[in-house]
Amino acid sequence: NAEFGYGMYLAQQTLRKRLKSEVETLASSSSNGDVKAAAERYLDTYNNGRENSGASSALLRVLEDTGIAEGKSILKNREFLSKKSQWIFGGDGWAYDIGFGGLDHVIASGEDVNILVFDTEIYSNTGGQSSKATQTGAVAQFAAAGKEVKKKDLAAIAMSYGYVYVAQISQGADYNQTIKALIEAESYDGPSLIIAYAPCISHGIKGGMSTAQTEEKNAVLSGYWHNFRYDPRLKEEGKNPFILDSKEPSIAYKDFLNNEVRYSSLSRQNPERADELFTKAEKDAVEKYIRLKKLADME
Repeated sequence: NAEFGYGMYLAQQTLRKRLKSEVETLASSSSNGDVKAAAERYLDTYNNGRENSGASSALLRVLEDTGIAEGKSILKNREFLSKKSQWIFGGDGWAYDIGFGGLDHVIASGEDVNILVFDTEIYSNTGGQSSKATQTGAVAQFAAAGKEVKKKDLAAIAMSYGYVYVAQISQGADYNQTIKALIEAESYDGPSLIIAYAPCISHGIKGGMSTAQTEEKNAVLSGYWHNFRYDPRLKEEGKNPFILDSKEPSIAYKDFLNNEVRYSSLSRQNPERADELFTKAEKDAVEKYIRLKKLADME
């Protein structure tokens, strides 16, 4: 999945670079002032997705109006002229687990690709098997007695590169933070990874999937999930690149767990084991929040 999306990006880049060289020729040799100005504006905004779209449209209009021979190839390949928003979508089973090698290769490339992971903490589309994204204590296939080890920290792995934009989001908890992260990832000229908390029917949420947004909110309020952003551009400004958007937990961690069958079923089947694993999971969550808080407070 990651490699395929990366291939699409490379193909698009190759086509754009051909057109860019043609626009550069127009900018340096055209005697038409309007063509020259439009070509220069296009080149100035080449890597800015928001501004390049308008610059591309303006250049195409000028080329159509003037009908110059040098612009025919650009007009013919107009669909590749503007900067495209390249996104790769996938679930946690792919991103954390079976496709992690490919995802890691793509973010390590340094190229301007965006990846959005729907973190359901389970293999949602193949029957609900446990994945490396599954939390401690959760019941799933291959973890019928509750998963013993803690969840893989994909965001921390990505942040270790230092040049990857990374964010964890939970739309129901903070819609503005979600939008801000998506906009920042898109505008960042480099690899971006956004991990979105995604309630799944396999979680067995009391009240059903119609309450998914509320469940996303409670995941953050309980400290089960943490919202944050890591923007490498802030380092260049002498600022801390890590921003913690979650506040300290305000509702009970175990109350959140017991609102979902993947956890409450273990409490019914084996109360002692459930208490042991849930206590361990809560301890891990508290320790992680403390680490994130220290990271956010660094100057």
